[in-house]
Amino acid sequence: MYLCLFSSRFVGVNASDINYSAGRYDPSVKTPFDAGFEGVGEVVALGLSSSATFTVGQAVAYMAPGSFAEYTVVPASMAIPVPAVKPEYLTLLVSGTTAYISLKELGELSEGRKVLVTAAAGGTGQFAVQLAKKAKCHVIGTCSSDEKSAFLKSLGCDRPINYNGEHVGAVLKQEYPQGVDVVYESVGGAMFDLAVDALATKGRLIVIGFVSGYQTPTGLSPVKAGTLPAKLLKKSASVQGFFLNHYLSKYRAAMDHLLKMYASGELVCKVDLGGLSAEGRFTGLESVFRAVDYMYMRKNTGKIVVELPHSVNSKL
Repeated sequence: MYLCLFSSRFVGVNASDINYSAGRYDPSVKTPFDAGFEGVGEVVALGLSSSATFTVGQAVAYMAPGSFAEYTVVPASMAIPVPAVKPEYLTLLVSGTTAYISLKELGELSEGRKVLVTAAAGGTGQFAVQLAKKAKCHVIGTCSSDEKSAFLKSLGCDRPINYNGEHVGAVLKQEYPQGVDVVYESVGGAMFDLAVDALATKGRLIVIGFVSGYQTPTGLSPVKAGTLPAKLLKKSASVQGFFLNHYLSKYRAAMDHLLKMYASGELVCKVDLGGLSAEGRFTGLESVFRAVDYMYMRKNTGKIVVELPHSVNSKL
């Protein structure tokens, strides 16, 4: 295995960080252990034959456990060269690829399809909206504020729904009486139930998470599972889960495609560094816990990113 040592400049915060730290992904892991899934930084040292691929000082993005660190040792195979150390590249590593691969493999998107994206203004929702629009679909996106609705409109979302001002179920029933063809669902609980009820005949619901339950003791939020088989049968509909780790064979091609889209201006990579949070920007590893709380308070627009000061990282 060829290893690289990276100096991290930006690390990404994901809803599933809580699941990992609670031991739900790997119950065999015992504390203390490293957390975090992704980062962007610079190569500061190379091991074995990694020098054939990378050079010291090169900008890289990487997806690897333990990324909440000022320095990270990562297998070269999990690192991707990027043009510059920018947080926008970090948004693609987990959030962007999850949307791209799941919609490509499971969504069967085509022109005119109606696509519902829950938590549409979040880290991965923003990409689901844009990719569905690229496929010439009609996109509906749920969010929690008028500001987020405006952001979704700027992405091309046809019908943003601020659930603090409108009832999602009522809007879907009234404006989409035939249902929606695809749901990109990350909220769980009551939102999952509404999404199931809104499915069209032969509709597909893709579960990429259920963030509303992650802070509970079980990590789950209750759904109306007892009636689910009957509802799916009645519509010849389906519910399918998507976990990025099961699609790693598609990962590099997805990243390459997304990087090209961003470089050509076809993709918006919205970053939230906490500038509007009560205590200011997320700077330094000590602010990771604030960033996680900020996300669970539904304050973020786009991908939450923590910046690690360069003055710290430059001291090896």
